[in-house]
Amino acid sequence: MYSKLPPGYITRSTCIILSTGLAAYGGIEILFGGETFYRKALMPAVHSYTDGEDAHKQAVKMAKWGLIPRFGPNHWEYPELECTLFGKKLRNPVGLAAGFDKDGDAIVPLGKSGFGMVEIGSVTPLPQPGNDRPRVFRLLEDEGVINRYGFNSLGAGAVQRKVKTARENWSERSALFGVNLGKNKMSDDAKIDYEIGVNYLGPYADYIVINVSSPNTPGLRSMQNKKELQNLLKTVKHAVDILNVEERPALVLKIAPDLVESEMKDIAAVVLDKTYGVDGLIVSNTTVARASSLKSEHAKEGGGLSGVPLREMSTQCVREMYKLTGGRVPIIGVGGISSGEDAYEKIRAGASAVQVYSALVFHGWPIIGKVKRELAECLRRDGFTSVSQAVGADHKKK
Repeated sequence: MYSKLPPGYITRSTCIILSTGLAAYGGIEILFGGETFYRKALMPAVHSYTDGEDAHKQAVKMAKWGLIPRFGPNHWEYPELECTLFGKKLRNPVGLAAGFDKDGDAIVPLGKSGFGMVEIGSVTPLPQPGNDRPRVFRLLEDEGVINRYGFNSLGAGAVQRKVKTARENWSERSALFGVNLGKNKMSDDAKIDYEIGVNYLGPYADYIVINVSSPNTPGLRSMQNKKELQNLLKTVKHAVDILNVEERPALVLKIAPDLVESEMKDIAAVVLDKTYGVDGLIVSNTTVARASSLKSEHAKEGGGLSGVPLREMSTQCVREMYKLTGGRVPIIGVGGISSGEDAYEKIRAGASAVQVYSALVFHGWPIIGKVKRELAECLRRDGFTSVSQAVGADHKKK
C-alpha cells in the first residue's frame, strides 16, 4: 500500500500534523497563560529574534487584538486581595504600570486581563516622537530594562479619543483606570502642559498621575524641588477641581527612587498639605543609578533602569515615604516586582497597591496570575486576612 503513495507524502503529512499540533498547543498555552510555556519557550524566543522596542510594539498589538490569556490563573481572584484605593474597590492590588500602553491602544483588553488597575501613558499635550532609536535595552542577565524613550506620545487629543471610546465600553469587571501625564520636551511652561493633560484626560480617568520623575526628559526631575512642585500642584489641583465631572479623579504624584532624604521630606510635606490636593504617591519611577553588580553589556546605556535591579531601591523609597507621611497617603509601589513575595515586601513597607511592567518582558502575561497567587499565599502564611492589614506591617512591627 505504501509503495503507491506519492513521493514524500508521509514526510509532508507528518510535518503538517506536527506543525498543526504545535500551533494548537501554543495557542492553548497563550489563551490560558501557561507560566512554563511563556518562561521557557515564548519569551526566550522573543528575546532571541526581536529587539526590545519591536517586542514592546508587538506586545501592545497582541493586547489590542485580545491575544493575551483569556482564561486560567490570570483571572483567578482571591478574597484576601480585595481592597480599596482612592475610595474605589479593587479585586486585587496588582496593577499595570504606565509605559506599556503609552497611547491607550489596548485599554479595554488590559482592563479585563486580571489586573486590579491599569495605567496608560505617559501622555504629552502635543505629539512627539521621543528620543532616537535604539532606546530600549534588555539586561537579560540581570532581569532589568533600560529605556530612554523620552515620552514618545501621540498627544492628548489622539489619546483622548481612544480613552473616551474605551471608557464607554468599560464594565464593572474592569480594572481601576489611570492616566499618566507628562510634559513636552520643548515646552517652556510645564504647568500648562499638565493642565492640558488634566483637561483632556481627567474626565475619563479614575486617577491621573503627574509624572515629574522620568529621567529621559531634560529638566523634568528638577520639578520635584519643593517650590516648583508646589507651584505645579496648585495649577493641577485647580484644573482637577473645575473639571465638569460627577466624580473628581484622584490626583497622584509619581516620584523618582534617587531622591535624598531632604528631598523626600520636602515631597512628604507637600503631599500632606491639602492645599495641593495630592491623593496618593507612586513610588517609584526608573533609576539613573547603576549598581556595580550589573552583568549585562548594556548596563552602561543611558536612560532609566527598571526591573529586578531596582527592587530594593524602590522598596526602600516606599518605606521612607510611608514613614515620612505617617501612612496617611496611599502609596502604589513600583519597581522590580516579579513575584508575590516582591509585591508583599512593598506592601509591608507601606504600599497599598503595586504595579508591574518590566516583569512582563521576562515572564510574559502569566506574571499577573503568578503575583496574585503568591501574594495571597504570603498573606495567609503570616495570618493576614486582607491586604489592608499588611500595609505598613514592617513599621507597626518595629
